[in-house]
Amino acid sequence: MTLQPDFSTREATLKHERGEVLPMKKPAIRHDWTREEVLAIHDQPLLDLVYQAAGVHREYFGDNKVQLCSLLSIKTGGCPEDCGYCPQSARHPTAVKAEPLMDVDAVLHSARTARDAGATRFCMGAAWRHVKDGRSFDRVLEMVRGVKGLGMEACVTLGMINASQAKRLKEAGLTSYNHNLDTSPEHYAKVISTRTYEERLDTIKNVREAGIEVCCGGILGLGETERDRAGLLMTLANLPEHPGSVPINALVAVTGTPLENEKGVKSTELVRAVATARIMMPKSMVRLSAGRQSLNEEAQLLCFMAGANSIFYGEKLLTTANPELAADREMMERAGVEALAPRV
Repeated sequence: MTLQPDFSTREATLKHERGEVLPMKKPAIRHDWTREEVLAIHDQPLLDLVYQAAGVHREYFGDNKVQLCSLLSIKTGGCPEDCGYCPQSARHPTAVKAEPLMDVDAVLHSARTARDAGATRFCMGAAWRHVKDGRSFDRVLEMVRGVKGLGMEACVTLGMINASQAKRLKEAGLTSYNHNLDTSPEHYAKVISTRTYEERLDTIKNVREAGIEVCCGGILGLGETERDRAGLLMTLANLPEHPGSVPINALVAVTGTPLENEKGVKSTELVRAVATARIMMPKSMVRLSAGRQSLNEEAQLLCFMAGANSIFYGEKLLTTANPELAADREMMERAGVEALAPRV
């Protein structure tokens, strides 16, 4: 049994700040984290943090397998939202051009290609503010059924959805619904003004209550502080149920977006976020997501050691670049990291 420092009380946090040795306890599932507790974990010496997170990961997963997920933009650009990081916003003068919803057959062809390359989850993203009932949503439901028919996990990110739409997605066989919180509640308004934090939480609630796995994480590099990063992880971990998947993204600054001049995230910052997420949400799949192309092989493997056990696999993430398939396969082979088998 792997043990970890006990940060469960304010007294323990103060002892940690004074450099005192903390009592050890078994890793537990909690939903009552404070920001100070999260910072006490996040701000440990990096190697101590990674060691602790690796122990928690081995306790709950017992292996070093990584889930390979593929992501396809099924409806690109023209989004009415003003998310400061997103090149698909119609409000930002980027090179991304609006495209209509893809045909079902074309999406399923991409899904087969991803499956044959080793991906076990196929994620479909549409640049919508919210789902509208009608022919387009019916086509998405058909895509979900088709992906599941290929023996893959099916995930979509479509913007906001209501309870009825979540139920229809569940009936179609949807495995997971992605709806990121992006950042802390306090920093959120500095990044997005067209959708509230509560609206994001409402969609997550609708997904969870429909019995669909929640995929929810955030983005590093939006001009946030470490307290904001702790606030994001605290919010995720204090949900009634931990997300089944927690994507940890690093901002890919795109010309034409309001955040085009933000500084890149250091690899050690990404490692800290991954490790802290693993400790706080022991059973979740922690996904190393956007921005991975800027990491060298050693940094990616350190993230795996810190508890990341899922990556986006494929040479494009919606509209941004991702490492080549061959490079990922070679990295995993050299490190002895195996691909996780389908869970469907």
